[in-house]
Parts: sequence; structure tokens; C-alpha cells
Amino acid sequence: MSTLDNGLTLIRSASRRVSAANGWLGQRFNDFMPKGLYARALLIMIVPMVVLQSVIAFVFMERHWNTVTQRLSAAVVQDIAALIDVYKSYPQDKDSAALRRIAQNRLGLVVDFLGPNEMPPPGPKPFFSLLDQSISKQIGRQIARPFWIDSVGRSNLVEIRIQLDDAVMRVFALRSAAYASNSEIFLVWMVGTSTVLLIVAVLFLRNQIRPVLRLADAAESFGKGRDAPNFKPRGAREVRRAAYAFIEMKSRVERAMEQRTAMLAGVSHDLRTILTRFKLELELIGDAPETEGMRKDVDEMSAMLEAYLAFARGDSGERAQPTDMPAALEELRSDAERHGHAATAAFSGQPVVTVKPASFKRCLANLVSNAARHADAIAITGQRDHRYLTVMIDDDGPGIPTAMREEVFKPFLRLDDARNQDEGGSGLGLAIARDIARSHGGDITLGDSPMGGLRATVRVPV
Repeated sequence: MSTLDNGLTLIRSASRRVSAANGWLGQRFNDFMPKGLYARALLIMIVPMVVLQSVIAFVFMERHWNTVTQRLSAAVVQDIAALIDVYKSYPQDKDSAALRRIAQNRLGLVVDFLGPNEMPPPGPKPFFSLLDQSISKQIGRQIARPFWIDSVGRSNLVEIRIQLDDAVMRVFALRSAAYASNSEIFLVWMVGTSTVLLIVAVLFLRNQIRPVLRLADAAESFGKGRDAPNFKPRGAREVRRAAYAFIEMKSRVERAMEQRTAMLAGVSHDLRTILTRFKLELELIGDAPETEGMRKDVDEMSAMLEAYLAFARGDSGERAQPTDMPAALEELRSDAERHGHAATAAFSGQPVVTVKPASFKRCLANLVSNAARHADAIAITGQRDHRYLTVMIDDDGPGIPTAMREEVFKPFLRLDDARNQDEGGSGLGLAIARDIARSHGGDITLGDSPMGGLRATVRVPV
């Protein structure tokens, strides 16, 4: 059993290592791969084409180009070997005139005989020259004598020198007679047609990706609380189906918001009517000690009702538009100073931001008033980059415990030992602010302020 257990342990350990290696390789591969749909689709099209062309080129080079070049080189070297045999067998041809004539007229070779010391020293071999390799191999096989080859350069001739017993035989052969020169044409046509097909595929793919990008932009705009009036379903059937589903979802959300607003308008009318009746009855009763408390209760009920309706009503269908953010922050600073607080405001970046101006101002005003009730000094700082608008509101108050910084965003929650969330005591100030920030596609977070109190950070995408 111990041997079996040890074997199972080794197998499990090896499987874990293999799984970890696979996970690591998969992660590296995912990091290397492009993230966009357009780039991935291009990669899906390009990789098979490149692999196919590489296989075709390799097969052509290996089977056709290499084989044809070797056979042509073998034929040229065979002709040279025959001329050497003629030179040795017919000494009566003193000046080799007949041999030169036969070589040029019948074999297409220019032959000349040099002194025995006219053999150049061996030079460096070309890095990649199929012609040089093939001729050298054939000379070594068929002639087996010292030789020198010049196949480098753009000349259409190949110079071959072979050491004989009493002379050096120099032969000029046409490059096309020993080399399959049409291979470059094949490669050019292959690369050219692949490039044309790739360009057509890129243009077609861009037209197919564009509706997806428009759908993503429309969904992003809707998430930020903005309209996309020019959005229409286009593209392939599946993309159109997704676009129609988005439009239907958008309509349902808007209908739900309209129904909620209409219902709340009716509730507001009914409750305000009752409160107005209470106020009239109290006025008819006149001033009396027992009615003073009732008036305070009615006023508090009115304030609480307005807060509840404001929270449920949300942004009331307000449309987003370019807003001067430094001016809005300066207005908040002036309001805080009018209420007797030391306040500063600063902004950096592009000043104009597309938001729902009244709703966003109310979001920031709730945070500023929340800080003003529990602090003496307030600092409002805004900045905008290429992605986000960030507004930070710092104070020197008592702050909120870390464990309660998410709880305070719940509606109707009040902290007795720290701070209340709105002036009416309904516990909706922070809830309304976060609801407005999220309707812009952003959020609100709470943290420690460098001033010693609380920092409320509003971040919304631009």
C-alpha cells in the first residue's frame, strides 16, 4: 500500500505541476493576444492565411524549386564534364577551337582555357545560395576536381573554373540554364494575391465591426444617462438582433421610470393636499401653545416628503449637456461660505464636462451640505482626465467610521454618533447623491481626508 500511495502522490504532484504550467502558458498567451474584437478577427483571418502560404511556399521550395534547380545544375555540370572529356581525348585540337565552337553552338556555354596558375583562392560561400550549393555538389560528384564558382551578383552569367592538369578551364553559363528563375515570380504572385485578399478582408471586416462599436457606444451612452438619437440597428443578423434587444431594453427601462415618476407625482399631489389641509386647520385654530408642536411636525413631514420624492424621482428625465464644471464648483463654494463655513474650490483639466447639470449639482450639494453640518472648513477639488471627472469634497469634521462608510448610503439610515445625511433628517442625502452619480455611470466613495475629516469622492466617466 505504501508503494501505491507513493505512486499516487507522485502522479498527483506531476498533474498539479502540469496544470500549473498549462495555466501559466495560457495566461501568457492571453496577455500576448490582442484584446479588441477587430484585432482578434484580423488575427483569425491572417494566421490561417500565413500558415497556408508558408506551407505552400515550403512545399514549392522543397519539391519544385530545389528539385528543378538541382536537375538544371546537374545538366550544366554534365555538359562541362563532357567538354573536359573531349579536351582530354582529342589532343589534335591544339587551340581548342572546335571545342569552343561546339560548347557555344550546341551547349550554350562559353569556354576558355587559362594558365594553370589562374585559379583564384577559395572565397567565402554565400549564406543562402541554392545555385552555388547545387553546382558545387554536382561538380564534386561528376568531375571531382578543384573548382571555383562565382554565382553571386546580378549578372545573368555564372562563372565556373575547373583545375585541369595543364590548364584552368573557365566556363560561362547562363544563370537561367542552371537555376529555376521563375520561383521569384511565383512568390511575388503569392504575396501579391494574399495582400489584395487581406486588404479586401480588412475593409469588409471594418464594415462588420462598425455596427458592434455603434451598439457599444449606444449602450455606454445610455449607462451614462445620455441619449443616442442616431442609433439604428445595422450590420449582420446577429448584430441587428442584439441592437433590437438593446432598444427594447432601453424602452422598458424608460417606461418603468416614467411610470414611477407618474405614480410619485400622484402620491405627491395627494399627500401635499392633506398637508395643506393640516396647515389651514392650524391657521384657523390660531396661535396656541398646543399648536406650535403640530406646526413643527407638519413642516417636518413636508420636508421629509420632499426628500422621499426627490430620492424616488431620481434625475426626472433631465438630459445631459455640456456643463462648466469650475463655475459649478465655485457656486457650491459660495453657498458654503454664505452659511458661515470656510470653503475653497479648485479645478484642473478640461473645464466643460457633459453631465446632467441640475442633478449633478444636487449630488455635489448634498455632499457639501453633509460636510457643512459637521465641519468648519470644506475643500472642493475637481479634476478631469481623458476618462473620468473626479470631484473630491474634504472636511475637518469628525468623519464616519470605516465600517459604516458603505452603510450610510442605504436609504433612511442615520448615524446618531457621527452625522445625519440630510437637513430634514430623512437619511436620504447620501443615497440621493449616489443614485445620481450611478445614473451618470459613476459612483461615490468615502475615505479619510487629509484635513482630518471625511473625503467624499465622486467619479463619473466622461
